[in-house]
Amino acid sequence: QAQLVESGGGLVQAGGSLRLSCAASGRTFSNYAIGWFRQAPGKEREFVAAITWSGGTTLYADSVKGRFAISRDNAKNTVYLQMNSLKPEDTAVYYCAAAVDRRSAYSQDSARYDYWGQGTQVTVSS
Repeated sequence: QAQLVESGGGLVQAGGSLRLSCAASGRTFSNYAIGWFRQAPGKEREFVAAITWSGGTTLYADSVKGRFAISRDNAKNTVYLQMNSLKPEDTAVYYCAAAVDRRSAYSQDSARYDYWGQGTQVTVSS
């Protein structure tokens, strides 16, 4: 079982950058596919990015492609989400999630993920 803790959220002006971190407990962290999702007020949770267990393959939502970058350091049990050129519409609570099925890294379906963090707030002002 994995426990995930997000950090790095905050308030930033449009055009700015933030780096989110997702720290995981458990010796099997490197076996999991990891995804980032976000949920804005009054909206459904949506996929942001995912990365395979090796870090060799990444997947992005069209809305963040070219602006966000997901990476992982299995030695540190941590996944990162570098967010650049932030827009007000990126404002949301950001969640990281872990999937036992490694193929989940090729999907945007949140139902494929087994463990979730508590979320970190990202607010982008215009």
